[in-house]
Amino acid sequence: MLRIGGILRPLSAVTLRCFSRTFSSSYVSEKSSVDALYPSFFHPTAVVHPDAVIGQGVSIGPFCTVGPSAKLGDGCQLYPGSHIFGDTELGKQCVLMTGAVVGDDLPGRTVIGCNNIIGYHAVVGVKCQDMKYKPVDECFLDVGDNNEIREHTSIHRSSMSSERTVIGDNNLIMGSCHIAHDCKLGNNNIFANNTLLAGHVVVEDYAHTAGAVVVHQFCRIGSFSFIGGGSVLSKDVPKYMMVSGERAELRGLNFEGLRRRGFSDTEIKSLRTAYRKLFMSIDAKSGSFEERLAEVEQHEELAHVPIVSSMVQSIRDSFTENGRGICTFRHWTGS
Repeated sequence: MLRIGGILRPLSAVTLRCFSRTFSSSYVSEKSSVDALYPSFFHPTAVVHPDAVIGQGVSIGPFCTVGPSAKLGDGCQLYPGSHIFGDTELGKQCVLMTGAVVGDDLPGRTVIGCNNIIGYHAVVGVKCQDMKYKPVDECFLDVGDNNEIREHTSIHRSSMSSERTVIGDNNLIMGSCHIAHDCKLGNNNIFANNTLLAGHVVVEDYAHTAGAVVVHQFCRIGSFSFIGGGSVLSKDVPKYMMVSGERAELRGLNFEGLRRRGFSDTEIKSLRTAYRKLFMSIDAKSGSFEERLAEVEQHEELAHVPIVSSMVQSIRDSFTENGRGICTFRHWTGS
């Protein structure tokens, strides 16, 4: 039996109710005076440090741990056996599934936005796997809103105090993915199972990976791109393009992704024309790749199409001093 606010309840009934947010609403309607004293529900086996800052309507299930520097926003739910360590902040309505671990007792901080789901046995905001990391250095992870981070995913903090691992909003990160130190992820990306990002990888917006993708450190994946399953990337993927292969090669434009995201037929047609000029020229006098880039930039029609300019700039950014270049493309001979 468990005594809450002077009301004696069977422990089994309380345990069952802690798995669902409906527990809070039924509990409030049953005893509003108790709600004033106990606005959140802590299971008696949970270890919640008295210095932790807990919002309204928080549900903390059996065998959970909440450390002294943790801050939990309103409506958060911790399923059984989930844990929050270190200087960690959860925004409103976050959910930690069974076995999830968020934060680490290290210098620095982990900040998770609102409406995020951390899946079963996922590990988020822990020490990086970079040998250059020094235990006295501060390290950081910032996660935005409305992300779904599925089971067994690992996301690490930065490797140094001057850096941050950053994840934007509305990303779906499927099971067993890995996001290493100092990665920068934008918004609305989809990473299928076992996508592995090494350190310092940059992913822009609306990128999509199929399963079992491996990305080398310091690579950049452009917006609206698609990476085929089982690909290994050691070069950049420009915006709007599709790559695949054991050593990923350009396979054309991501037409399906562009259509789904509302790009017009005119825009897609312009992109196709530019892509062919850059990568599919059959003219022996077409010149070097740099000359073909310049030709597209100076083309009387293509030069004034924003989406084409964006693609060309994405390519040029990959060939800056610290760039990795773009994925290999096959030269067409017309045969």
